Amino acid sequence: MDQQISKLPWIHDLVSNTTIYVNISIKLLMEKTLLKKIKAGKVVFGTCMTSTSPTWPAIAKRVGLDFVFLDTEHIPLERMEIAHLCQILRAMGIAPIVRIPSPDPYKACQMMDAGAEGVVAPYLENVSQIKELVGALKFRPLKGELLDEFLNGEREPDFVLKEYLDKWNEGNVCIANIESVPAVDKLEELLSIRGLDAVFIGPHDLSISLGLPEQYDHPLFEAAVKKIIRISKEKGLAVGIHFSESPDRQIRWMKEGVNMVIHSSDLAMFSQRLLLDMDCIKSAIGERSQKADTSGDVI
Repeated sequence: MDQQISKLPWIHDLVSNTTIYVNISIKLLMEKTLLKKIKAGKVVFGTCMTSTSPTWPAIAKRVGLDFVFLDTEHIPLERMEIAHLCQILRAMGIAPIVRIPSPDPYKACQMMDAGAEGVVAPYLENVSQIKELVGALKFRPLKGELLDEFLNGEREPDFVLKEYLDKWNEGNVCIANIESVPAVDKLEELLSIRGLDAVFIGPHDLSISLGLPEQYDHPLFEAAVKKIIRISKEKGLAVGIHFSESPDRQIRWMKEGVNMVIHSSDLAMFSQRLLLDMDCIKSAIGERSQKADTSGDVI
């Protein structure tokens, strides 16, 4: 068969050109582009995905999302499942952003090894936690005392090592979850760490820390969010906020400067829509509607 094809040069050329085209297309899709977008000040859009179904990434692609937020802090997603989702999303040109369960640089490295384009570390409240996250995202695979010296500014990598690390970690997005009063109080110091790219505001935990559980319209809550957005912008960082309610809250904070929109989740949207539809169907035959419980929608 190969000999027959070799006798037909046009078929050989067609196969070769098709192979080149496919390889280039895959490379372009797998290229990390989210960091470039946020550094350019563009607004990027995403949602939280809790399901491991391989059909969900296709929906995200169809909607035109820039990234998908995969949460391993509150959602029971294992390392293999994360790797599976990351590879599918990257192949579709969608950036997978993974939140790790705790501020652990080794967990962050594992998620990058799995194919994540960026990592969010939750509940950061001190400089050392942010430095460790930067180390995992910007200096990987370097570890140990030498990494500590670089992160603490005690020495700089030589040209060869710096070039290698920059290439290895090109396009990685380092994101701090700011979601407590102590973090807000130390924001200037926390967000001054070189290598940090973005801030995700955790509205639920922030409201709890303020003593205002889920009071997202309270003046003190709004003041805290505005402060985070303002200082993030002053430091040249992108900033995002995650709500599982109506789009109105996203639009409201976009107007204040949020440029990483994390809207809802597959779980929340399914739950909310199903409650609405079942209420409509049941009321048509006179059944009393069930009061919506959205407590499980908070991520």
